[in-house]
Formats: sequence, C-alpha cells, structure tokens
Amino acid sequence: MNRILQGRGSHMENQARKQTIQNRFFYASDQIIEKPFNWAQMWRLLTYLKPYRKNLLPLSFITVIIAAAVRLTVPILIGVYALDQAIAGKDMNLLLILICVISIMYLINYGANVLRIRWMNKLGQHVIYDLRQHLFTHVQRLSHRFFDERSAGSILVRIMNDINSLQELFTSGVINLLMDILLLLGIIVILFSLSPELTIAIMVTLPVMFFISTNLRRKIRRSWQKVRLKQSKLNSHLNESIQGIRVTQAFTQEKENMMYFDGVNSENLESWREATKKNATFRPLVEMTNAVGTAILIWYGSSLIINETITIGVFVSFAFYLGMFWEPISRLGQVYNQLLMGMASSERIFEFLDEKPNVADKEDAVSIKELKGLIEFEEVEFSYDGKRKALHSISFDIPAGTSLALVGHTGSGKTTIASLISRFYDATGGTIKVDGIPITDVSLSDLRSQISIVLQYTLIFSVTIMENIRFGRPDATDEEVMEAAKAVGADSFISELPNGYATEVEERGNILSAGERQLISFARALLADPRILILDEATASIDTETEVKIQAALKTLLHGRTAIMIAHRLSTIRDADNIMVLDRGRKIEEGSHRELIQKRGMYYELVKAQYQMFQAE
Repeated sequence: MNRILQGRGSHMENQARKQTIQNRFFYASDQIIEKPFNWAQMWRLLTYLKPYRKNLLPLSFITVIIAAAVRLTVPILIGVYALDQAIAGKDMNLLLILICVISIMYLINYGANVLRIRWMNKLGQHVIYDLRQHLFTHVQRLSHRFFDERSAGSILVRIMNDINSLQELFTSGVINLLMDILLLLGIIVILFSLSPELTIAIMVTLPVMFFISTNLRRKIRRSWQKVRLKQSKLNSHLNESIQGIRVTQAFTQEKENMMYFDGVNSENLESWREATKKNATFRPLVEMTNAVGTAILIWYGSSLIINETITIGVFVSFAFYLGMFWEPISRLGQVYNQLLMGMASSERIFEFLDEKPNVADKEDAVSIKELKGLIEFEEVEFSYDGKRKALHSISFDIPAGTSLALVGHTGSGKTTIASLISRFYDATGGTIKVDGIPITDVSLSDLRSQISIVLQYTLIFSVTIMENIRFGRPDATDEEVMEAAKAVGADSFISELPNGYATEVEERGNILSAGERQLISFARALLADPRILILDEATASIDTETEVKIQAALKTLLHGRTAIMIAHRLSTIRDADNIMVLDRGRKIEEGSHRELIQKRGMYYELVKAQYQMFQAE
C-alpha cells in the first residue's frame, strides 16, 4: 500500500513539475484572436492564381464544366427518356441509342476528370511554390528587429507548415467549389422544372441544416487557429532544443526538456483532436439531412405517382438528383473547412508579408558604387526598445582608411555602433554619415556590399570550404579564394583536410575547431574586398599562436580600408589608429593606445587588469 501511495505521490509531483516547466516556457503569442471570416484576405490569397489564368486555370474550368454537364444530363436521360419513353414505349432502338450516348458521356467525364486532377495538381504546386518563394524572399529583406522579436522555429512554421496547409485548397478546393456550385444550381433548376411541389417538400430540411452548420463555423475556425499556434510552439521548441542540445546535456536538463516537449506535443495532439472532431460533425449532419430528404421523397413522391402528377421516370430522376444534391453540399462543407484552415494559415502568412522593414531605402536613395570609407557620428542616440538607451549622444569620426577600436565592458554599446554602421538598425537620434552623406540616404545594397563583418561566432554553411569562403563574393575565382585563405593563415589547415578546399563542411562547421571557423570567416570577409571592415570580437576564439599570424596578416589587409575593431582582448587593438572607450552607451575617452595609457583613465585600468590576469595565468 505504501508503494502505491508513493507511486501516486510521485506521479502527482511529476505532473506538477511538468506544469511548472510548461509555465516557465509559456509563449505569450499563444492566444486565439477573434476575427470574422475575412473574405478580402481570402481574395488576396486567391490572387496567387493570377499568373496561371491564361493556361492552367481556364483548362481546369473547362474540364469542370464538362464534368458538371455530364452529371446533370445523365439522370434526365435515364429517368425521363429511358424509362418514360424507351422502356414504357418499348422502343429498343431509342434505348440502345441512349445507352450508347450515356456510355460516351461517361467516357468523356472520365477523361475530363483525369485532366482536371492533373492540371489542378500542377496548378496547386505552382501556387504553393510561388507563395513560399514570395514569403521567403520577403523575410530575407526584413530588418534585424523582426528577427529579434521572433524565434527561428516560429518563422520556419510560417514558411513550411502554414503554406503546406494551403496545398489542398489550391489543388482541389477552388475548382471543387466551382464544380459544386454549378452542380447545385443545375440540380435546383432541373428539380423545379420536373416538379416544383416535390422540390419544395424536399428543400424544407435545408434551413435547419444551414442554421446548425452556421453555428459550427466559428468554432471550427477557432480550432484551426489553435492548431496553427500549437504547431508553431512545437516547432519553436524543437528548433531551440536541437540548437541548444549541448547546453541541455551540459546542465543535465534532458529530463526537464523531454517533460516540456511532452507537454507541448500533447497540446498539439489535443488541438488536432478538437479541430478534427468539429470537422467531423458536418458530414454526419449532411447525411442525416439526406436521410430526411430521402424519406420525404419516398413518402410524398409515391403519392404524386399514385395521383399521376409525376411519372416513375421523373421520380427516378429525382432520386438521382437528390443523391447528387447532398454530395456537393457535403463537399462544400469540406471546402469551407479548407477555407477555414486556409484562413487560419493565411492570417499568419500575411502577418509576415505585411511586415515592413524598419530599415529601408528612401525613394531617392543615393547610389555609391565605391565608398571612400569616411564615417561620422554626430550626437547619435539609439534604443532597442524605445525605453532604455543603448547609446547616449555619441560623436566621433573615422577618417577613410583608418582604424577605430571600440573598448568597454559588456553592454557598453560597442556592437550597437557596428550594427548602426551596417545599418541593421537606424539611429533613434542624431546623424550617421558615410563619405559625408547621411547613411539613411545611401542605397542599402550599395552600403552593405562594401562592408564586411567578422563576428565572434561564425556561421559556417553546409557546403565546401571553397564555397564558404566565396559566400561574400560568388564570382571570385578559385585562385582568389586560395589567396584570401593564405593571407589570413587558413591555407595551412585547409590543405591538411581530406579534400582540401573541396571538403564538405557539416552543419555549423562541426568538423572544424572554433579557431579554424574564425579563420574561414576572415578569409570570407577579406575576399569580398570591402571598403569598411568590422571585426566584432573576431579574435576571441583564436589561440595566441593563431592570433599572431592574423595580426601580421591584418596589417597588410587593413591597409587602405576603414576598420572598426571590437575586442575585449586589448592586445589585439594596440596598433589601432584610434581607440574609443565606452561605458553604458557613453563615450568616456578617446585616443591612441599610448595617449590613453598616459591618461591613466578607464582604458589604463582595463589594460592593467588584463595584464594582471595574464600574469596570474
């Protein structure tokens, strides 16, 4: 008994722990937004069909019209002509003709359906390709602030899952909607022409079904919104877990991570169950209405036959059309569900597409094909969140072809200055100029094409060493790539790899050491031949021996270029033309290494502290 009680207590503790973990990782964006069905947005989605309105779209419409015409004609031929005329009149010739005509029509219908499915699948795939390409291209142009506010997983969900969910809508939904509308209109017209009173009797069930199904719409749409949100949460966590697996294992947090994933995965499963359960409600509703309509047909239709108001052939045609009538209504329910799913996904897709870059070209942006490299900061201020300032009235000049080193504690504003020069963000106050022109007036592509950045954590792509170095300048020759690698001392370790420059690098460059990845980053930046070079803690991951090689290479390679160097290791910036010391976004002091040492200010204290630390080591 004690064991049972202990087991229950342990289970309850685990549940409570799981809930605590989920609360810790709660996503603020995980909420359902109440909105009416936005037809304008749906029409916007359908505009992606426009490029195909002259070929695939009209061809698909033609096959739909053919298929609908065949299906509407056959019941009349069977009931009114075959039964009431050929069989009742014992006209075998007419019966054979009708059999041949119906057979030919079914063959035509088969061919039209084959072509419709083929063309619609092709159309749908093209539209999905265009939409994904458009979204990815748009995301590439968005500013850094956009990525600061969103996880990589949530962006991945929009580009992959949300667009995939529209595939069925475009491959079958749109055309099926047209076909079902044509069938419904055609059936209603034919039924009224055959017997208005019997048609009205059967249609009495429609208002009831319409009322019930209308109440389902809001609930179904909310369910699919929830599915998308849970999928986004699941993918975000997956991405973070895979990227941070080393940290997770280092802190032995595998169990907590698995418990959280179990919670997120369960939420995702439950959201799918809820959505599919509500979706499944519609079809039985249609079938129930169909059963009631069939009962009315048999009861009231039989009395009309007995009273000789209609013939048996008309009754049989009615039975055919009644079966056909509920079929498109059921499919329209499915199409509507597809529209609801498409609406939930399109809301999330268009949310990204409607995002405007915080940093963008002006209409009259100045094109500068070759920068000299003069950089001026005039009373520049900046805030990431609009509340706390990262820079306070910073002013300085970097003459073309000279180097400026930025020194200071973490959070002092060094990387912020580098980001403003690259115009990843725009200053919230003051003016930044390049070659005497406000940086906001210069073409973004011209500016960034002449700036190379080397970061502390280098991104290595899953391609060859050669292609990784060539990334900043795709038209560079193999010889130029090798020269850049030799200039920074990377050639020695590359030549020792199994396939040299043709060696395939795994994701994030895991086969390379941190120092080797940094050397490749140096080679990549220098191959681009920039006018402005930004080194943001670029030597932090390099050992002392490698650092000596790079310092020797940089003296030659930085000649004639404007350079901004950010470093905590102060020995790497001794030879900079100018050194600026920052503290909490403010400029404290400025000068050469010798001048700042003589001032015995903050820079002197930093150098002294590092020297003592190295002595202790």
